[in-house]
Amino acid sequence: MTDTRPLRADAVRNRAALLAAAADEFAERGLDASVADIARRAGVGKGTVFRHFATKDDLIAAIVLDRVGELTAAGERLRDAADPGAALLEFLTVAAHQRQQRDLSFLHVAGDVNTAVTRAREQMYRTVHDLVDRARTHGALRADVTGTDVILLMCAPNYVASYAPGASPDLWRRYLGILFDGLRPQGAHPLPEPPPPAL
Repeated sequence: MTDTRPLRADAVRNRAALLAAAADEFAERGLDASVADIARRAGVGKGTVFRHFATKDDLIAAIVLDRVGELTAAGERLRDAADPGAALLEFLTVAAHQRQQRDLSFLHVAGDVNTAVTRAREQMYRTVHDLVDRARTHGALRADVTGTDVILLMCAPNYVASYAPGASPDLWRRYLGILFDGLRPQGAHPLPEPPPPAL
């Protein structure tokens, strides 16, 4: 049976520190990151980790839930914006910025063992479809662009920028600009970042 009592303030702080430390460890070491290293990085004992998360899979699921929850909250905040095209671009900017800070995309597959993650991801997908539908209805997107297209493109700006080592950490903004202009029904707009150094 799941304990539904609210966490004490120190327990909330410990949990937040654990999630941040775990995200950093997973970003640096992948799924091989150990619970001991995560605990050390968070400044807590291993027992504290297991008091919050019974298994490593539970810890991974919690990180994914936090990230997906942030995106869903951003999308829901933007869903009824006056300018649906600008709202979709802002949502994609939030998503790309989140990934630029700490790329944990590989955890999304690992997090599938948790049904709560599956439900949260489905909710986020519905929110993206709503944003896309509104933008398309208002003429801000091509008529043939779907919510699924946009979901699949969400990681593209960071993925492309990762192939330019030594470039500006904000290079993803350039590729988000290119991507979003490709979604527009009208002509392109100036790109927000200069090109990377020649390869």
